Amino acid sequence: MITAVLIGLAPAIIFLLFCSAMISGTETAMTAASRSRMHKLERDGDKAAGRVNRLIDDQEKMIGAILLSNNAINIGASALATTVLTTAIPGPTGALIATVTMTALVVIFAEILPKTLAIAQPDQAARILSIPATWIVRIFGPLATGAQWIVRLTLRPFGIKLDMETDVLAAHEEIRGAVEYHHSEGLVENRDRLMLGGVLDLAEMDVGQVMVHRKSIAMVDVGLPVREFVEAVLESAHTRMPLYKDDPENIVGVMHAKDLLRALAQADGDMDRLDILAIAREPWFIPDTTNLKDQLNAFLKRHTHFALVVDEYGGLKGLITLEDILEEIVGEIEDEYDVAIPGVRPQPDGTVNVDGSVPIRDLNRAMDWDLPDEDAVTVAGLVIHEAQTIPRVGQTFIFHGHRFQIVRRERNQITALRVSSPIETPTED
Repeated sequence: MITAVLIGLAPAIIFLLFCSAMISGTETAMTAASRSRMHKLERDGDKAAGRVNRLIDDQEKMIGAILLSNNAINIGASALATTVLTTAIPGPTGALIATVTMTALVVIFAEILPKTLAIAQPDQAARILSIPATWIVRIFGPLATGAQWIVRLTLRPFGIKLDMETDVLAAHEEIRGAVEYHHSEGLVENRDRLMLGGVLDLAEMDVGQVMVHRKSIAMVDVGLPVREFVEAVLESAHTRMPLYKDDPENIVGVMHAKDLLRALAQADGDMDRLDILAIAREPWFIPDTTNLKDQLNAFLKRHTHFALVVDEYGGLKGLITLEDILEEIVGEIEDEYDVAIPGVRPQPDGTVNVDGSVPIRDLNRAMDWDLPDEDAVTVAGLVIHEAQTIPRVGQTFIFHGHRFQIVRRERNQITALRVSSPIETPTED
């Protein structure tokens, strides 16, 4: 009888380990697959790539479903193994052997092996596993949502309130913590740490935090004489320029320098034959609440690199480009028209002269500092937020371990500051 039970449960345990291995491989493949290659394959008619893209678009739900399903399967396999071995070897010895055996089997064959295979060929593995992954999300996705609700309900009596947008199953903070740990151990370079952190931050930042403010946008009046218009476009350091009519708020198109040059060539250099509005591209307006992750995906899908940002009233706030988002990951991308670390000028005494409009994230990257950017986007905004007033020239403040001195102010705008290196806090003996 006992032998029959052992023989009957062994295939079930093997099947559950196989399912666990498949799910582990799915998680690695889906997170490592190339988004651009998947989009290209989908455009070419690859249905599997389309399934992969749909799964990755709701990555939080996918990760939650995978986490729940994998845990359920591993617990089930361990419970069966314990039943089998405690039947054959009664007492704590059987339970101990079951624990050691299942730990080894799960780690080697359900974690390391499938993840190694998936990371070797992530695109192919993601396409192959897209069908089971879809079913996993359909079955366990609602359960993952329920688990998040239970966690929030449990934490509420302790004064911890999480809204439904906060994904308690997300692995972002775990990944961030691992990166910081390995950086402190010297195994991850600072540049790589910043890049990985930038990727994780995309979903938490909106376009208003990285856009070019409207006062800094180079625009061209479409009503200019054609020769003056062409000169203005070609003299600009930008390849794409918004066009306005009568009022800078009235954006009527976007001129790409390459389109203008192509039209000039077709007109044999005769500027009088140019129809500026016919050459211009239609402007693309996006709300300032769009997060960077969604906007990056939108850029990839629309095959365009330029969007105008508007507020809730439809007023122009700024513009954002694909390069602006990529710079949040890789740092400043410089070309022959750019100035290295614009607006940040380190001084021999260790202080840094900073333009007030410099984004806090850019200053942190340039100087390897850790100034907070949750309540303000620019350095000037951080000082105004902390001081709760618009400071006068010469005033000095100490915030977040740095000394900020106001160097220049134009009307109500702080245009230049001097920021010290981190100030060492004296320790008590």
